[in-house]
Amino acid sequence: MIGAGVGGLAVAARLAVKGHDVRIVEQAERVGGKLHTHRRDGFAFDTGPSLFTLPAVYRDLFLKTGASLEDSVDLQAVEPGFGYRFADGTQAVLPGVGIGAAAGALGDALGGNARAEWLTLMKRASDMWKLTRAPVLQSPLEGWRSAARLTRSISDVRTIAPFTSLHRLGNATFSDARLVTLLDRYATYTGSDPRRAPAALATIPFVEQTFGAWHIGGGIGTLAGVLADRARERGVQIDLRTTVSGITTAHGAVTGVELASGDAIPADIVVSDVDATSLYRSLLHAPASTGSVTRTLARQTPSLGGFVMLLAVRGRTPGIQHHNVWFPADYSAEFTAIFGRHPAPVDDPAIYACVPDDPRMRPDDQHESWFILVNAPRHSATGSPGTIDWDTPGRGLAYASHVLDRLAARGTDLRQRIVFQEVATPADLERDIQAPGGAIYGAASHGSMSTFRRPRNQSPVEGLFLVGGSAHPGGGLPLVGMGAELVAELIGRARPAR
Repeated sequence: MIGAGVGGLAVAARLAVKGHDVRIVEQAERVGGKLHTHRRDGFAFDTGPSLFTLPAVYRDLFLKTGASLEDSVDLQAVEPGFGYRFADGTQAVLPGVGIGAAAGALGDALGGNARAEWLTLMKRASDMWKLTRAPVLQSPLEGWRSAARLTRSISDVRTIAPFTSLHRLGNATFSDARLVTLLDRYATYTGSDPRRAPAALATIPFVEQTFGAWHIGGGIGTLAGVLADRARERGVQIDLRTTVSGITTAHGAVTGVELASGDAIPADIVVSDVDATSLYRSLLHAPASTGSVTRTLARQTPSLGGFVMLLAVRGRTPGIQHHNVWFPADYSAEFTAIFGRHPAPVDDPAIYACVPDDPRMRPDDQHESWFILVNAPRHSATGSPGTIDWDTPGRGLAYASHVLDRLAARGTDLRQRIVFQEVATPADLERDIQAPGGAIYGAASHGSMSTFRRPRNQSPVEGLFLVGGSAHPGGGLPLVGMGAELVAELIGRARPAR
Protein backbone atom coordinates (compact mmCIF):
# COMPACT_ATOMS: atom_id res chain seq x y z
CA MET A 1 0.00 0.00 0.00
CA ILE A 2 1.46 3.36 -1.08
CA GLY A 3 0.18 6.21 1.07
CA ALA A 4 -1.53 6.38 4.43
CA GLY A 5 -4.29 8.78 3.45
CA VAL A 6 -7.88 8.05 4.41
CA GLY A 7 -8.39 5.83 1.38
CA GLY A 8 -5.25 3.81 2.01
CA LEU A 9 -6.00 3.33 5.70
CA ALA A 10 -9.60 2.30 4.98
CA VAL A 11 -8.58 -0.23 2.33
CA ALA A 12 -5.86 -1.60 4.60
CA ALA A 13 -8.27 -2.21 7.48
CA ARG A 14 -10.84 -3.85 5.19
CA LEU A 15 -8.24 -6.12 3.59
CA ALA A 16 -6.66 -7.07 6.90
CA VAL A 17 -9.91 -8.41 8.32
CA LYS A 18 -10.23 -10.50 5.15
CA GLY A 19 -6.92 -12.19 5.86
CA HIS A 20 -4.49 -10.22 3.70
CA ASP A 21 -1.02 -9.28 4.92
CA VAL A 22 -0.92 -5.50 4.52
CA ARG A 23 1.94 -3.04 4.76
CA ILE A 24 1.59 0.70 4.20
CA VAL A 25 4.52 2.90 3.24
CA GLU A 26 3.99 6.64 3.74
CA GLN A 27 6.53 9.35 2.95
CA ALA A 28 5.20 11.85 5.49
CA GLU A 29 5.74 11.88 9.23
CA ARG A 30 2.04 11.36 9.91
CA VAL A 31 -0.94 9.48 8.56
CA GLY A 32 -4.06 11.00 7.02
CA GLY A 33 -2.83 12.77 3.89
CA LYS A 34 -5.11 15.78 3.34
CA LEU A 35 -7.07 14.90 6.50
CA HIS A 36 -5.26 16.65 9.34
CA THR A 37 -5.89 18.77 12.43
CA HIS A 38 -3.07 21.25 12.94
CA ARG A 39 -2.43 22.31 16.55
CA ARG A 40 -0.54 25.28 17.93
CA ASP A 41 -0.64 27.03 21.30
CA GLY A 42 -4.00 25.53 22.24
CA PHE A 43 -5.62 26.34 18.87
CA ALA A 44 -6.63 23.58 16.45
CA PHE A 45 -7.54 23.82 12.76
CA ASP A 46 -8.91 21.18 10.38
CA THR A 47 -6.65 21.88 7.40
CA GLY A 48 -8.23 19.31 5.08
CA PRO A 49 -11.85 18.21 5.18
CA SER A 50 -13.73 20.42 7.63
CA LEU A 51 -17.17 18.94 7.01
CA PHE A 52 -18.11 15.32 7.69
CA THR A 53 -21.10 14.08 5.69
CA LEU A 54 -22.66 10.69 4.96
CA PRO A 55 -21.25 9.07 8.12
CA ALA A 56 -22.90 5.76 7.12
CA VAL A 57 -19.88 5.10 4.87
CA TYR A 58 -17.58 5.11 7.90
CA ARG A 59 -20.07 3.40 10.17
CA ASP A 60 -19.91 0.47 7.75
CA LEU A 61 -16.10 0.52 7.73
CA PHE A 62 -15.79 0.60 11.51
CA LEU A 63 -18.44 -2.06 12.16
CA LYS A 64 -16.79 -4.43 9.69
CA THR A 65 -13.35 -3.96 11.23
CA GLY A 66 -14.09 -3.67 14.95
CA ALA A 67 -15.78 -1.21 17.31
CA SER A 68 -18.37 1.20 15.93
CA LEU A 69 -17.66 4.69 14.65
CA GLU A 70 -19.46 6.28 17.59
CA ASP A 71 -17.38 4.19 20.02
CA SER A 72 -14.21 5.35 18.27
CA VAL A 73 -14.72 9.10 17.78
CA ASP A 74 -16.85 11.85 19.31
CA LEU A 75 -19.32 12.27 16.46
CA GLN A 76 -21.35 15.48 16.82
CA ALA A 77 -24.24 16.82 14.76
CA VAL A 78 -23.58 20.41 13.67
CA GLU A 79 -26.57 22.63 14.40
CA PRO A 80 -27.04 25.14 12.94
CA GLY A 81 -24.80 24.15 10.11
CA PHE A 82 -24.14 26.98 7.68
CA GLY A 83 -24.15 30.74 7.61
CA TYR A 84 -24.32 32.36 4.15
CA ARG A 85 -23.77 36.07 3.58
CA PHE A 86 -24.63 37.43 0.16
CA ALA A 87 -23.18 40.53 -1.48
CA ASP A 88 -26.38 42.53 -0.93
CA GLY A 89 -26.10 42.02 2.83
CA THR A 90 -28.68 39.24 3.08
CA GLN A 91 -27.82 36.50 5.56
CA ALA A 92 -29.21 32.98 5.65
CA VAL A 93 -28.53 30.51 8.45
CA LEU A 94 -29.27 26.94 7.42
CA PRO A 95 -29.74 23.94 9.69
CA GLY A 96 -27.26 21.09 9.66
CA VAL A 97 -29.90 18.61 8.52
CA GLY A 98 -33.36 18.68 6.99
CA ILE A 99 -34.35 19.60 3.44
CA GLY A 100 -37.63 21.14 4.56
CA ALA A 101 -35.95 23.10 7.32
CA ALA A 102 -33.26 24.35 4.92
CA ALA A 103 -35.87 25.40 2.38
CA GLY A 104 -37.78 27.21 5.11
CA ALA A 105 -34.65 29.05 6.23
CA LEU A 106 -33.92 30.13 2.66
CA GLY A 107 -37.52 31.28 2.25
CA ASP A 108 -37.34 33.33 5.44
CA ALA A 109 -34.04 34.93 4.43
CA LEU A 110 -34.58 35.51 0.71
CA GLY A 111 -38.34 35.74 0.43
CA GLY A 112 -40.21 35.28 -2.82
CA ASN A 113 -40.33 31.73 -4.15
CA ALA A 114 -37.06 30.65 -2.53
CA ARG A 115 -38.60 27.96 -0.34
CA ALA A 116 -40.66 26.32 -3.09
CA GLU A 117 -37.87 26.53 -5.65
CA TRP A 118 -35.31 24.97 -3.30
CA LEU A 119 -37.71 22.10 -2.62
CA THR A 120 -38.13 21.66 -6.39
CA LEU A 121 -34.37 21.38 -6.81
CA MET A 122 -34.02 18.93 -3.93
CA LYS A 123 -36.73 16.69 -5.42
CA ARG A 124 -34.75 16.63 -8.66
CA ALA A 125 -31.52 15.99 -6.74
CA SER A 126 -33.18 13.14 -4.82
CA ASP A 127 -34.08 11.47 -8.11
CA MET A 128 -30.52 12.01 -9.37
CA TRP A 129 -29.13 10.42 -6.20
CA LYS A 130 -31.33 7.34 -6.56
CA LEU A 131 -30.20 6.91 -10.17
CA THR A 132 -26.46 7.39 -9.61
CA ARG A 133 -25.64 6.11 -6.12
CA ALA A 134 -25.56 2.34 -6.70
CA PRO A 135 -24.71 2.05 -10.43
CA VAL A 136 -22.04 4.75 -10.44
CA LEU A 137 -20.70 5.78 -7.04
CA GLN A 138 -20.85 2.33 -5.46
CA SER A 139 -19.86 0.29 -8.53
CA PRO A 140 -16.54 -0.19 -10.32
CA LEU A 141 -16.04 2.25 -13.17
CA GLU A 142 -16.38 0.72 -16.64
CA GLY A 143 -16.22 3.76 -18.88
CA TRP A 144 -19.04 4.01 -21.40
CA ARG A 145 -20.75 0.98 -19.92
CA SER A 146 -21.10 2.80 -16.60
CA ALA A 147 -22.61 5.78 -18.41
CA ALA A 148 -24.98 3.51 -20.30
CA ARG A 149 -26.50 2.34 -17.02
CA LEU A 150 -27.93 5.82 -16.61
CA THR A 151 -29.49 6.05 -20.08
CA ARG A 152 -31.92 3.16 -20.01
CA SER A 153 -34.94 5.44 -20.22
CA ILE A 154 -35.62 8.91 -21.57
CA SER A 155 -37.00 10.00 -18.21
CA ASP A 156 -33.74 9.01 -16.47
CA VAL A 157 -31.72 11.00 -18.99
CA ARG A 158 -33.96 14.01 -18.47
CA THR A 159 -33.56 13.74 -14.71
CA ILE A 160 -29.77 13.57 -14.78
CA ALA A 161 -29.49 16.11 -17.63
CA PRO A 162 -25.96 15.02 -18.60
CA PHE A 163 -25.42 17.94 -20.98
CA THR A 164 -26.64 20.59 -18.54
CA SER A 165 -24.24 22.37 -16.22
CA LEU A 166 -24.91 22.94 -12.54
CA HIS A 167 -25.03 26.68 -13.17
CA ARG A 168 -27.52 26.26 -15.99
CA LEU A 169 -29.70 24.02 -13.81
CA GLY A 170 -29.71 26.73 -11.15
CA ASN A 171 -30.75 29.40 -13.63
CA ALA A 172 -33.52 27.17 -14.96
CA THR A 173 -34.85 26.39 -11.46
CA PHE A 174 -34.45 29.60 -9.49
CA SER A 175 -35.87 33.07 -9.99
CA ASP A 176 -33.49 34.48 -7.35
CA ALA A 177 -29.86 34.93 -8.41
CA ARG A 178 -28.75 34.38 -4.82
CA LEU A 179 -29.99 30.78 -4.97
CA VAL A 180 -28.03 30.29 -8.19
CA THR A 181 -24.93 31.52 -6.36
CA LEU A 182 -25.60 29.15 -3.47
CA LEU A 183 -25.99 26.17 -5.79
CA ASP A 184 -22.87 27.15 -7.76
CA ARG A 185 -20.82 26.81 -4.59
CA TYR A 186 -21.35 23.06 -4.52
CA ALA A 187 -19.26 22.67 -7.69
CA THR A 188 -16.27 23.76 -5.61
CA TYR A 189 -16.72 20.62 -3.47
CA THR A 190 -15.15 18.84 -6.47
CA GLY A 191 -12.79 21.70 -7.32
CA SER A 192 -14.82 22.63 -10.40
CA ASP A 193 -16.31 25.55 -12.31
CA PRO A 194 -20.13 25.42 -11.92
CA ARG A 195 -20.50 26.66 -15.50
CA ARG A 196 -18.78 23.47 -16.70
CA ALA A 197 -19.65 21.00 -13.94
CA PRO A 198 -22.53 18.57 -14.52
CA ALA A 199 -25.99 19.22 -13.12
CA ALA A 200 -25.76 15.95 -11.17
CA LEU A 201 -23.61 17.75 -8.59
CA ALA A 202 -26.94 18.98 -7.21
CA THR A 203 -26.83 15.70 -5.29
CA ILE A 204 -24.21 17.24 -2.99
CA PRO A 205 -26.58 19.62 -1.15
CA PHE A 206 -29.20 16.87 -1.18
CA VAL A 207 -26.84 14.48 0.63
CA GLU A 208 -25.74 17.25 2.97
CA GLN A 209 -29.28 18.18 3.98
CA THR A 210 -30.62 14.62 4.05
CA PHE A 211 -27.88 12.92 6.06
CA GLY A 212 -26.66 15.89 8.04
CA ALA A 213 -23.55 17.92 8.70
CA TRP A 214 -21.25 16.39 11.30
CA HIS A 215 -18.18 17.28 13.30
CA ILE A 216 -15.74 15.13 15.26
CA GLY A 217 -14.85 16.46 18.68
CA GLY A 218 -11.26 17.69 18.78
CA GLY A 219 -11.16 18.06 15.00
CA ILE A 220 -12.16 15.96 12.03
CA GLY A 221 -8.47 15.22 11.51
CA THR A 222 -8.57 12.98 14.58
CA LEU A 223 -10.30 10.43 12.35
CA ALA A 224 -6.95 9.80 10.66
CA GLY A 225 -5.29 8.59 13.84
CA VAL A 226 -8.30 6.45 14.73
CA LEU A 227 -8.23 4.84 11.28
CA ALA A 228 -4.51 4.14 11.67
CA ASP A 229 -5.10 2.58 15.08
CA ARG A 230 -7.86 0.40 13.63
CA ALA A 231 -5.59 -0.75 10.82
CA ARG A 232 -2.76 -1.57 13.24
CA GLU A 233 -5.17 -3.46 15.50
CA ARG A 234 -6.01 -5.65 12.52
CA GLY A 235 -2.32 -6.36 11.93
CA VAL A 236 -1.43 -3.70 9.33
CA GLN A 237 2.18 -2.48 9.36
CA ILE A 238 2.51 1.30 8.77
CA ASP A 239 5.94 2.66 7.87
CA LEU A 240 6.18 6.46 8.03
CA ARG A 241 8.96 8.58 6.49
CA THR A 242 9.30 5.93 3.79
CA THR A 243 9.30 7.17 0.19
CA VAL A 244 8.39 5.00 -2.79
CA SER A 245 10.43 5.72 -5.91
CA GLY A 246 8.73 3.27 -8.27
CA ILE A 247 6.43 0.31 -8.80
CA THR A 248 8.05 -2.78 -10.27
CA THR A 249 6.29 -4.97 -12.83
CA ALA A 250 6.91 -8.11 -14.85
CA HIS A 251 4.80 -9.58 -17.65
CA GLY A 252 2.10 -6.95 -17.18
CA ALA A 253 1.67 -7.47 -13.43
CA VAL A 254 3.03 -5.74 -10.35
CA THR A 255 5.86 -7.39 -8.45
CA GLY A 256 6.34 -4.83 -5.69
CA VAL A 257 7.65 -1.34 -4.97
CA GLU A 258 11.08 0.22 -4.86
CA LEU A 259 11.95 2.65 -2.06
CA ALA A 260 14.06 5.78 -2.29
CA SER A 261 16.44 4.09 0.15
CA GLY A 262 17.19 1.46 -2.49
CA ASP A 263 15.28 -1.29 -0.73
CA ALA A 264 12.56 -3.27 -2.49
CA ILE A 265 9.30 -4.65 -1.10
CA PRO A 266 7.88 -7.59 -3.05
CA ALA A 267 4.09 -7.69 -3.39
CA ASP A 268 1.54 -9.31 -5.66
CA ILE A 269 -0.96 -6.49 -4.95
CA VAL A 270 -0.17 -2.77 -4.75
CA VAL A 271 -2.78 -0.19 -3.79
CA SER A 272 -1.87 3.40 -4.60
CA ASP A 273 -3.29 6.20 -2.47
CA VAL A 274 -1.26 8.88 -4.25
CA ASP A 275 -2.51 11.31 -6.89
CA ALA A 276 -3.33 9.35 -10.05
CA THR A 277 -1.33 11.70 -12.28
CA SER A 278 1.76 11.27 -10.10
CA LEU A 279 1.24 7.51 -10.08
CA TYR A 280 1.04 7.09 -13.84
CA ARG A 281 3.66 9.70 -14.74
CA SER A 282 6.28 9.14 -12.05
CA LEU A 283 5.93 5.84 -10.20
CA LEU A 284 4.74 3.39 -12.82
CA HIS A 285 6.95 2.38 -15.71
CA ALA A 286 4.62 0.33 -17.90
CA PRO A 287 3.74 2.68 -20.81
CA ALA A 288 2.44 -0.04 -23.10
CA SER A 289 -0.52 -0.85 -20.89
CA THR A 290 -1.19 2.58 -19.39
CA GLY A 291 -0.90 4.81 -22.44
CA SER A 292 -4.65 5.38 -22.78
CA VAL A 293 -4.91 6.30 -19.10
CA THR A 294 -2.11 8.86 -19.26
CA ARG A 295 -3.60 10.39 -22.40
CA THR A 296 -6.98 10.74 -20.69
CA LEU A 297 -5.36 12.33 -17.64
CA ALA A 298 -3.49 14.78 -19.88
CA ARG A 299 -6.77 15.94 -21.44
CA GLN A 300 -8.50 16.57 -18.13
CA THR A 301 -8.63 19.95 -16.40
CA PRO A 302 -7.01 19.78 -12.97
CA SER A 303 -9.18 20.97 -10.11
CA LEU A 304 -8.80 24.40 -8.64
CA GLY A 305 -6.23 25.01 -5.93
CA GLY A 306 -6.77 26.19 -2.40
CA PHE A 307 -5.39 29.19 -0.53
CA VAL A 308 -5.53 28.46 3.20
CA MET A 309 -5.31 30.75 6.21
CA LEU A 310 -5.19 29.56 9.82
CA LEU A 311 -6.11 32.35 12.20
CA ALA A 312 -5.93 32.31 15.98
CA VAL A 313 -8.48 34.97 16.88
CA ARG A 314 -8.95 36.86 20.14
CA GLY A 315 -12.56 37.24 21.32
CA ARG A 316 -15.81 35.76 20.03
CA THR A 317 -17.48 36.78 16.78
CA PRO A 318 -21.21 37.55 16.94
CA GLY A 319 -23.36 35.56 14.54
CA ILE A 320 -20.59 33.22 13.43
CA GLN A 321 -21.56 29.62 12.59
CA HIS A 322 -19.56 26.41 12.35
CA HIS A 323 -19.44 26.79 8.54
CA ASN A 324 -19.57 30.24 6.93
CA VAL A 325 -19.44 31.62 3.40
CA TRP A 326 -19.21 35.24 2.28
CA PHE A 327 -20.22 35.48 -1.39
CA PRO A 328 -18.98 38.17 -3.79
CA ALA A 329 -21.20 40.20 -6.09
CA ASP A 330 -19.88 38.41 -9.19
CA TYR A 331 -19.23 34.76 -8.37
CA SER A 332 -18.63 33.81 -12.02
CA ALA A 333 -15.64 36.16 -12.13
CA GLU A 334 -13.96 33.89 -9.59
CA PHE A 335 -14.02 30.90 -11.92
CA THR A 336 -12.88 32.96 -14.88
CA ALA A 337 -9.89 34.13 -12.83
CA ILE A 338 -9.01 30.54 -11.90
CA PHE A 339 -9.83 28.55 -15.03
CA GLY A 340 -9.54 31.27 -17.70
CA ARG A 341 -6.68 31.91 -20.10
CA HIS A 342 -4.99 34.38 -17.77
CA PRO A 343 -5.26 32.92 -14.26
CA ALA A 344 -4.74 35.19 -11.30
CA PRO A 345 -5.55 35.30 -7.58
CA VAL A 346 -9.24 36.14 -7.30
CA ASP A 347 -9.69 39.83 -6.51
CA ASP A 348 -13.11 39.45 -4.86
CA PRO A 349 -13.32 35.79 -3.83
CA ALA A 350 -15.93 33.76 -2.03
CA ILE A 351 -14.51 33.26 1.45
CA TYR A 352 -15.20 30.07 3.41
CA ALA A 353 -14.45 29.88 7.14
CA CYS A 354 -14.80 26.95 9.50
CA VAL A 355 -15.06 28.18 13.09
CA PRO A 356 -15.97 25.19 15.28
CA ASP A 357 -17.60 25.86 18.62
CA ASP A 358 -15.44 23.08 20.06
CA PRO A 359 -13.65 23.64 23.41
CA ARG A 360 -10.98 21.15 22.33
CA MET A 361 -10.06 23.34 19.37
CA ARG A 362 -9.33 26.61 21.19
CA PRO A 363 -7.36 27.49 24.34
CA ASP A 364 -10.38 28.99 26.14
CA ASP A 365 -13.80 30.55 25.59
CA GLN A 366 -12.26 33.93 24.79
CA HIS A 367 -10.66 32.78 21.53
CA GLU A 368 -11.63 31.21 18.20
CA SER A 369 -9.82 29.03 15.68
CA TRP A 370 -10.52 30.14 12.11
CA PHE A 371 -9.77 27.96 9.08
CA ILE A 372 -10.23 30.06 5.94
CA LEU A 373 -10.23 28.59 2.44
CA VAL A 374 -10.29 30.63 -0.76
CA ASN A 375 -10.35 29.08 -4.23
CA ALA A 376 -7.21 29.84 -6.19
CA PRO A 377 -5.32 29.04 -9.41
CA ARG A 378 -2.92 26.13 -9.27
CA HIS A 379 0.82 26.60 -8.82
CA SER A 380 3.66 26.18 -11.26
CA ALA A 381 7.13 27.67 -11.02
CA THR A 382 7.48 27.48 -14.81
CA GLY A 383 4.23 29.24 -15.68
CA SER A 384 2.58 26.27 -17.36
CA PRO A 385 -0.94 26.91 -18.74
CA GLY A 386 -3.62 27.51 -16.13
CA THR A 387 -1.17 28.23 -13.28
CA ILE A 388 0.67 31.01 -11.52
CA ASP A 389 3.86 30.98 -9.45
CA TRP A 390 2.70 31.10 -5.84
CA ASP A 391 6.33 31.03 -4.68
CA THR A 392 6.85 34.58 -5.94
CA PRO A 393 8.30 36.37 -2.87
CA GLY A 394 5.63 38.06 -0.81
CA ARG A 395 2.68 36.86 -2.90
CA GLY A 396 1.16 34.58 -0.26
CA LEU A 397 1.29 37.09 2.59
CA ALA A 398 0.06 39.91 0.38
CA TYR A 399 -2.92 37.87 -0.74
CA ALA A 400 -3.70 36.87 2.86
CA SER A 401 -3.83 40.56 3.75
CA HIS A 402 -6.11 41.16 0.76
CA VAL A 403 -8.49 38.39 1.86
CA LEU A 404 -8.71 39.88 5.36
CA ASP A 405 -9.45 43.28 3.82
CA ARG A 406 -12.24 41.77 1.70
CA LEU A 407 -13.66 40.02 4.75
CA ALA A 408 -13.64 43.30 6.68
CA ALA A 409 -15.39 45.05 3.81
CA ARG A 410 -18.14 42.45 4.09
CA GLY A 411 -18.70 43.18 7.76
CA THR A 412 -16.36 40.78 9.59
CA ASP A 413 -13.12 42.50 10.56
CA LEU A 414 -10.60 40.21 12.24
CA ARG A 415 -7.48 42.24 11.54
CA GLN A 416 -6.99 43.66 15.04
CA ARG A 417 -7.92 40.41 16.78
CA ILE A 418 -5.41 38.02 15.23
CA VAL A 419 -3.06 36.33 17.72
CA PHE A 420 -1.15 34.51 14.98
CA GLN A 421 -1.61 33.63 11.34
CA GLU A 422 -0.35 30.79 9.17
CA VAL A 423 -0.73 30.74 5.39
CA ALA A 424 -0.55 27.87 2.90
CA THR A 425 -0.63 28.56 -0.84
CA PRO A 426 -1.23 25.99 -3.59
CA ALA A 427 2.57 25.70 -3.81
CA ASP A 428 2.69 24.67 -0.15
CA LEU A 429 -0.12 22.17 -0.69
CA GLU A 430 1.80 20.65 -3.59
CA ARG A 431 4.85 20.17 -1.37
CA ASP A 432 3.00 19.00 1.72
CA ILE A 433 0.46 16.56 0.27
CA GLN A 434 1.95 15.83 -3.16
CA ALA A 435 -1.03 17.28 -5.04
CA PRO A 436 0.27 18.48 -8.43
CA GLY A 437 -0.04 22.25 -8.56
CA GLY A 438 -1.95 22.21 -5.30
CA ALA A 439 -5.03 20.86 -7.10
CA ILE A 440 -7.18 19.72 -4.19
CA TYR A 441 -9.36 17.14 -5.93
CA GLY A 442 -7.27 15.75 -8.79
CA ALA A 443 -9.28 16.43 -11.94
CA ALA A 444 -12.16 18.90 -12.03
CA SER A 445 -15.64 17.57 -12.77
CA HIS A 446 -16.00 19.32 -16.11
CA GLY A 447 -18.23 17.95 -18.85
CA SER A 448 -20.93 15.31 -19.09
CA MET A 449 -18.46 12.41 -19.04
CA SER A 450 -16.13 13.71 -16.33
CA THR A 451 -17.25 11.10 -13.79
CA PHE A 452 -16.60 8.27 -16.22
CA ARG A 453 -13.16 9.55 -17.21
CA ARG A 454 -11.78 9.37 -13.69
CA PRO A 455 -8.98 6.82 -13.26
CA ARG A 456 -10.45 3.44 -12.47
CA ASN A 457 -9.84 1.71 -9.17
CA GLN A 458 -8.44 -1.31 -11.01
CA SER A 459 -5.58 -0.19 -13.23
CA PRO A 460 -4.56 -1.77 -16.59
CA VAL A 461 -1.62 -3.35 -14.75
CA GLU A 462 -2.55 -6.61 -13.06
CA GLY A 463 -2.45 -6.31 -9.29
CA LEU A 464 -2.36 -2.50 -9.20
CA PHE A 465 -5.34 -0.66 -7.67
CA LEU A 466 -6.08 3.02 -7.03
CA VAL A 467 -7.90 4.67 -4.15
CA GLY A 468 -8.24 8.27 -2.97
CA GLY A 469 -9.71 11.52 -4.20
CA SER A 470 -8.11 11.49 -7.66
CA ALA A 471 -9.59 8.06 -8.52
CA HIS A 472 -13.17 6.85 -8.86
CA PRO A 473 -15.61 7.83 -7.39
CA GLY A 474 -13.93 11.12 -6.39
CA GLY A 475 -12.77 13.37 -3.57
CA GLY A 476 -14.19 14.16 -0.16
CA LEU A 477 -14.51 11.85 2.82
CA PRO A 478 -17.73 10.07 1.71
CA LEU A 479 -16.53 9.28 -1.83
CA VAL A 480 -13.04 8.29 -0.72
CA GLY A 481 -14.63 5.91 1.80
CA MET A 482 -16.83 4.43 -0.94
CA GLY A 483 -13.78 4.02 -3.15
CA ALA A 484 -11.96 2.15 -0.39
CA GLU A 485 -14.81 -0.31 -0.12
CA LEU A 486 -14.81 -0.79 -3.90
CA VAL A 487 -11.07 -1.47 -3.96
CA ALA A 488 -11.29 -3.99 -1.13
CA GLU A 489 -14.09 -5.81 -2.96
CA LEU A 490 -12.19 -5.78 -6.27
CA ILE A 491 -9.10 -7.22 -4.61
CA GLY A 492 -11.21 -9.82 -2.85
CA ARG A 493 -12.53 -11.02 -6.20
CA ALA A 494 -9.18 -10.92 -7.97
CA ARG A 495 -6.92 -12.18 -5.18
CA PRO A 496 -8.72 -13.86 -2.28
CA ALA A 497 -6.58 -14.01 0.85
CA ARG A 498 -4.73 -17.24 1.36
